Amino acid sequence: MSNPAIICVAITGSVPTKADNPAVPVTLSEQIESTHAAFEAGAAIAHCHVRDDEGKPTSDAERFARLKEGIEAHCPGMIIQLSTGGRSGSGLERGGMLPLRPDMASLSVGSNNFPTRVYENSPQLIEWLAYEMRTYDVKPEIEAFDLSHIYHAKLMHDRGEIPETPYVQFVMGVKNAMPAVKRVFDFYVETVHELFGPYAPWCAAGVGRHQAEVNKWAAEAGGHLRTGLEDNIRLDRDRLAPSNAALVERAVEIVTQAGRPLATPTDARKILGLRDR
Repeated sequence: MSNPAIICVAITGSVPTKADNPAVPVTLSEQIESTHAAFEAGAAIAHCHVRDDEGKPTSDAERFARLKEGIEAHCPGMIIQLSTGGRSGSGLERGGMLPLRPDMASLSVGSNNFPTRVYENSPQLIEWLAYEMRTYDVKPEIEAFDLSHIYHAKLMHDRGEIPETPYVQFVMGVKNAMPAVKRVFDFYVETVHELFGPYAPWCAAGVGRHQAEVNKWAAEAGGHLRTGLEDNIRLDRDRLAPSNAALVERAVEIVTQAGRPLATPTDARKILGLRDR
């Protein structure tokens, strides 16, 4: 197959609640069930956060371990990507799940503004998270909220802090950060190719109403797609998304319309240079 498209499902995140959409999976059992349905629909990567007993975001490694175990049991071969995001904790606790040796983990390599707060990622924290990922053989996914983040990923790669070709994900449409604008998207794709080579894999995520259009841009430009209730709780202006699987099904349709095959977990592991399990 030529250039299969990987679909990543971001199943719950740190922000959406059941008050926003009853389909948002919060408990571990809900997240495992929702991930399995998304896997069956065509997702090859699960991007995972966990919540505490009150439904608030946490970096608790024990909860991540139970979620990872459940996904491995019910979604054979699916790539598990754990979040080190800043809404779930602060400082070194953000990397407390890395000794679990997930396939991948998110790595934000710079700071930026979010809708109501600063998303702070100090150079020292970034270096430590990257070190932990190398120690435990975890592939980072670079979360690029700004152009400078792509260039910093290049610097880290040149210094050996990211040993393999960085896998960069553009996060577009977050208020006060990178806008979901097509010419901006095109420039980011061009920048990744210029810095890391024409065959470097990359992904794009659109937040809120931008999810489907950014999925379409990525599919048509040869990149990979992220969808899921973390980023967007609606199918359209009038309808809430009934599940993560429904958003994955829409992404699969976009991939098909772009004339590309869908990447299986085995395909995705090969594309991303990940170990089999």
